[in-house]
Amino acid sequence: MPSAAAPAAPVVSLQGRVAMVTGAGSGLGRASAKRLAAAGALVGLLDLDADGVAETAAEIEAAGGRCETRAADVSDPESIKPAIESFAEAAGRLDVVYANAGINGVWAPLADLEPDEWDQTLAVNLKGTFLTVKYALPWLKRRGGSVIVCASVNGTRVFSNTGATAYSCSKAGQVAFVKMVALELASYHIRVNAIIPGAIMTPIFDKTVERNIDSVKPHVEYTDGRIPLTGGDPGDPRDVANAVLYLASDLSSHVTGGEIVVDGGESLLQG
Repeated sequence: MPSAAAPAAPVVSLQGRVAMVTGAGSGLGRASAKRLAAAGALVGLLDLDADGVAETAAEIEAAGGRCETRAADVSDPESIKPAIESFAEAAGRLDVVYANAGINGVWAPLADLEPDEWDQTLAVNLKGTFLTVKYALPWLKRRGGSVIVCASVNGTRVFSNTGATAYSCSKAGQVAFVKMVALELASYHIRVNAIIPGAIMTPIFDKTVERNIDSVKPHVEYTDGRIPLTGGDPGDPRDVANAVLYLASDLSSHVTGGEIVVDGGESLLQG
């Protein structure tokens, strides 16, 4: 039987490197920020949630890691640009960018999904990725580095989650973005890759608004669970953090434009 515990992180050093994580106040962002800091990186923690990012910082510092916090709305250029510039200037460099901030938004049939709800999901998830990478780019071009984008199995490998149309389109757009800019930035020695998580136990599900989706969802039963590798149990944020560490490190020095799926086989079953 597989262990429920997340695998231990590989022995990888990021000493002397500077990383930045958006959405670092909880979930995948917090777990990944802690993993990067444990590997020796100075980590910039960006989030709108002041309390959440303070908790992340406290956990990193208690474990002997180094970090700085910045308040930032990734969907607003007037917010994210100065946050990135302030952190990068203070650190003197920027080597790793994990564009993780995102929302599930409203999941509803097309007839019930309002234009402003569509706009909000695309603004945070897709525009936010664009703005994060755009404003980090001048610093990354100085030495090269790694850009990691948190997409999803939804919209890229799974299309049966009816009602999650805005979310899925934003995630599919992120993967297209990764492949486009991976080629554009290769000459600067900047690697750009996507993490494709499946169901991971994070607070994002608590903030999802579902409206009338039972009327349009196909009825499917998975008697042995929806996630083959765990018998149905969702993954742990540390599973994603391990993949982030790999892409942030020199272990992935010849990897760009790629996708790492972290879903326990979920998308193979549900796609």
